Amino acid sequence: MIYIHIPFCKQKCSYCNFHFSTSFSLKDEMLDAIKKEIVLRKNELGNRTIRSLYFGGGTPSVLSADEIKSLIDEVLKQFDFSNDIEITLEANPDDLDQKFLKELAQTEVNRLSVGTQSFFDEDLKMMNRAHNASQAESSIKRSQDFGFENISIDLIYGSPTSDFEIWKQNLNKTIELQVPHISSYALTVEPKTALNDWVKKKKITPPKEAEQNREFYYMSDFLKDKGFLHYEISNFAKPGFESKHNSAYWKYCEYLGIGPSAHSYNGREKRSWNVPNNVVYIKSLAENKLPAETEILSERDRFNEMMMIGLRTTWGVDLMKLQEIFSDEISLHYQKETAPKLEEGLLIIENNHLKIPEKHWFLADGIASDLFIV
Repeated sequence: MIYIHIPFCKQKCSYCNFHFSTSFSLKDEMLDAIKKEIVLRKNELGNRTIRSLYFGGGTPSVLSADEIKSLIDEVLKQFDFSNDIEITLEANPDDLDQKFLKELAQTEVNRLSVGTQSFFDEDLKMMNRAHNASQAESSIKRSQDFGFENISIDLIYGSPTSDFEIWKQNLNKTIELQVPHISSYALTVEPKTALNDWVKKKKITPPKEAEQNREFYYMSDFLKDKGFLHYEISNFAKPGFESKHNSAYWKYCEYLGIGPSAHSYNGREKRSWNVPNNVVYIKSLAENKLPAETEILSERDRFNEMMMIGLRTTWGVDLMKLQEIFSDEISLHYQKETAPKLEEGLLIIENNHLKIPEKHWFLADGIASDLFIV
């Protein structure tokens, strides 16, 4: 699978610490550099037939449909697409106007991930989103009108501008709109963000964990009652609409990350990441150099990552795979650290997979970290 990072946004959201620029002055040079990186890295994936191509960011929908198409064409020159390839474009509601959608429908993009976040203006203003509540709803309907049935929306819960009743209305709206996939995240206060500054200056109250916990479990029960699969802590899908791309991350598969700040993984012990600097990235590619750093993951790192990622999913950690790839020392550590949690019911084993029961999913990161080798 391939991920392409588009590092441009119209404005900075108050909670975001991803790599992007609000200046589009280098856009053309950036697109040329991304295409060059695709060519330079064409031999890195063991299997050149790819099942998913994902445009993330940033905000990929700030590109024109022609620019998106040109990037798809470049990938297709260097790799083969599987017959059922999933091509996802992250998009903001304010970009999904009639003209853009009409043109986008003529490309190979077959899945939209829409950064809705909320259907309420007060939430959106606090988050400094570029769209309003009306656009949040109309963009989804309009996308469906243009034939985009495979739509995911992002929702944020636990915001200081929201409450439990508003959260229930947000979830009801997604059902009303017949969206088949939902990615939902608790609002977190990240360093070097406007939200962090507001909390420090007491301009806004920090999110309350107890309220987020309540909203998380309500969401899980509500969406499952509506026919959704809760297949990863933050992700829900109608059967057949699970994200192929993100599922591959969670199953520890190989992936190629293109663009500034994008990460890659060879499926074994090698991870690399591109420099999170647009100017340096463009300059390096102009000189036919890959602007990447690489690390070789230790056995300990790989074990810790497998626990952290796998225990966030409904399928859990494959114990057969764990036994095959790790040493006896790691296996002994695993047995020692999991035993008390299995006894407490914080962990279970089903079909030779280690899992966290769904009723404890809100605590998953803490449970997984307790198993780490430090």
